[in-house]
Amino acid sequence: MDTLIVGAGFAGAVTARELAEAGERVLVIDKRPHIGGNAYDRLDADGVLVHEYGPHIFHTNSDRVFEYLSRFTAWRPYEHRVLAVPDARSGKAFPLPINRTTINRLYGLDLDEAGVAAFLERVREPKDPIRTSEDVVLNSVGRDLCEKFFRGYTRKQWGLDLSQLAGGVAARIPTRTNDDDRYFTDKYQAMPAEGYTKMFERLLDHPNITVRTSVEYRQIVSAADVRRTVFSGPIDEFYDHRFGRLPYRSLRFEHQHLKGMAQLQAVGTVNYPNDHPYTRITEFKHLTGQQHAGTSIVREIPSAEGDPYYPIPNPANEALFKRYEALAETESDVFFIGRLAQYRYYNMDQVVGAALGLAKKLVEGAAALA
Repeated sequence: MDTLIVGAGFAGAVTARELAEAGERVLVIDKRPHIGGNAYDRLDADGVLVHEYGPHIFHTNSDRVFEYLSRFTAWRPYEHRVLAVPDARSGKAFPLPINRTTINRLYGLDLDEAGVAAFLERVREPKDPIRTSEDVVLNSVGRDLCEKFFRGYTRKQWGLDLSQLAGGVAARIPTRTNDDDRYFTDKYQAMPAEGYTKMFERLLDHPNITVRTSVEYRQIVSAADVRRTVFSGPIDEFYDHRFGRLPYRSLRFEHQHLKGMAQLQAVGTVNYPNDHPYTRITEFKHLTGQQHAGTSIVREIPSAEGDPYYPIPNPANEALFKRYEALAETESDVFFIGRLAQYRYYNMDQVVGAALGLAKKLVEGAAALA
């Protein structure tokens, strides 16, 4: 083999396909028993297509990324919507991101767009400089909205207060003065028509690609006869935690099928920022458009233990990652790509873009040496 790729998620699969099409022989391994990484989906016991590791909603502004993935899947147009229930006792749900509807319904007002802008200007707490996620939220929507929608959710999701997280985390969620209740506003918003796993099967279906699942990197590295390695797992794990473990946030997923119930929720995802141990409930039929007499949901319970899902962005963790990154930069035949390997809060389309970039660099580098 020319290249060993560790991880069969977006980072590994896209890199593998590009190298294979350039004539390289590629071995892709994954420690899980399936391809697709965290985007893996499957039919549950009742025949509903579910996302094993929580909802994955595809959205991008990149023509290049969307056109590339369109080679391997047809699409179902889908605009994700989220409601938040700040008080489970009342059960009242409000659109998230916060918009005109949220503010009018929450406070019993009847503001137009200019009125919402003026309201937010009155309640916000200006922060300069903005360093933390607390600064971002208070600067945008003020304290009451912060407490109702953000602080409790953040504590559950990250195990940290807003004041302990880098500003970029909260900056991912905008605030709107109009009634736009879409969670994302990207140019392309769609779901793979047959699911993510089918898309990954096509991505990896190439005569130059060999895929082996349920294989750990350590099991194979000493026997692997390859010119280079592309690693998409946790970078600290690659270096045997030489400087200590990089903190990652994990999740536990409670899947449930509700027989005889065609629909549980009005939208795909409902957040519970201040009550219950879980952060949100997602109902998959909204995402997939599947017709079924019953419905399947998943509750997400954040955890400090378990598989790594989210790098925890704060200054101390970034400093530790930089030490591992410095080691990685000394490697001549190992390349790191993806959310865990680069310790970045990547979206799926960003991972695809990064993988296309890495593959281009590797192909051009090989051509220069030929």
